[in-house]
Amino acid sequence: MEQTITILIYIHAFFGGLGLITGIASILVKKGSLPHKNMGKLFSVGMITSSIISIPITFMPNHENLFLFLIAVFTIYLVFTGRRALIFKTTFKVNTYDIILSGSMFLFAIVMLLLGIYNLINEIAFGVLYLFFGGFGLLLVYGDFKFYKQIKYKGNDWLIVHIKKMIGALIASITAFIVAGVGISTLITWMLPTIFGTIYIIYWKRKVTRNSVVKTNN
Repeated sequence: MEQTITILIYIHAFFGGLGLITGIASILVKKGSLPHKNMGKLFSVGMITSSIISIPITFMPNHENLFLFLIAVFTIYLVFTGRRALIFKTTFKVNTYDIILSGSMFLFAIVMLLLGIYNLINEIAFGVLYLFFGGFGLLLVYGDFKFYKQIKYKGNDWLIVHIKKMIGALIASITAFIVAGVGISTLITWMLPTIFGTIYIIYWKRKVTRNSVVKTNN
């Protein structure tokens, strides 16, 4: 059993590393260019594969970790909805697949918040992280349904959603590298990448919105 777990961990780490490298590369090259698109596809494959493999690991003997299971689910949600956002550039219809993705994340976010409250009541430090990521998840889901409601009316919102979700997935990759790869697991190392990543997302959101306004006025 332990040998199987070790093999899975190595495969998980390999695809996680692929996601980290291609994710960073995708934000360094020109947005919308062929290299950006190719790096984005590799990033998606790396992150989804790594996250899926990590799920059974979190239930195996001596590796049980409910928090990491929830983070893996969170990452899968981010990548799938981030890729799905590209379709809304030309398609203005929300289907059942979109509702299931966002609805599932809503449920997992609620679970994280409840676990956070429980852990804090019992003076368990990880409660803060459950609350932090659970709250972040709820904000993203709220943004999803707000986007679904007005998708026909705001032409560039799909791009903002894409950027927000893919950067969110990259944040997960960077956090995993710091915590698992470097071995620094503190509240700060878990939260800091998300804080900096959110600032980066806000920067791009404003830039996309500003460019959209300029094009509309012209």
